[in-house]
Amino acid sequence: MPMSQAHAVIQSPYEQLLALPENLVGEIIGGQLHTQPRPAGPHGVAETSLGATLLPPFQRGKDGPGGWWILVEPEVHFIRDIEVAVPDLAGWRRERMPLIPEDHRFEVVPDWVCEILSPSTVKKDRILKLPLYARYGVAHAWLLDPMARTLEAFELREGAWTLIGSLKDEDAV
Repeated sequence: MPMSQAHAVIQSPYEQLLALPENLVGEIIGGQLHTQPRPAGPHGVAETSLGATLLPPFQRGKDGPGGWWILVEPEVHFIRDIEVAVPDLAGWRRERMPLIPEDHRFEVVPDWVCEILSPSTVKKDRILKLPLYARYGVAHAWLLDPMARTLEAFELREGAWTLIGSLKDEDAV
């Protein structure tokens, strides 16, 4: 066996995630590292627009209930460094997470997540991430498709997702 193979260091999936170049987003789902490029234009516009719409009423309490943290692409650790997802947007009620973590790991399960669908992520978002969110008790999930101009809103009931709203175009949320 060549010397380089004898001394090869096996990295954990989280060490591999940390070593990714900045142009990739990494997640660990079911023990497997999943990567994807940073979002394309339509995805970025949808993410920014939704965040800008939700921040005033929910995070700041302007013309809304307040009492939430709404964040773009937080690194959520359902199990520290083992089960890691990066939802496009996530929200926490402040009574459950009074302070934002000092480092990049969010270890409190979000109350709400939103995935913005794109052709390269739709399967992962629906088939891998929605069940992951249900398994760890995320109460609400949205799937936003900027190309089709649709929003599906789900609520977790008895461990399973229930579709509570299916909106299109300019429907009010």
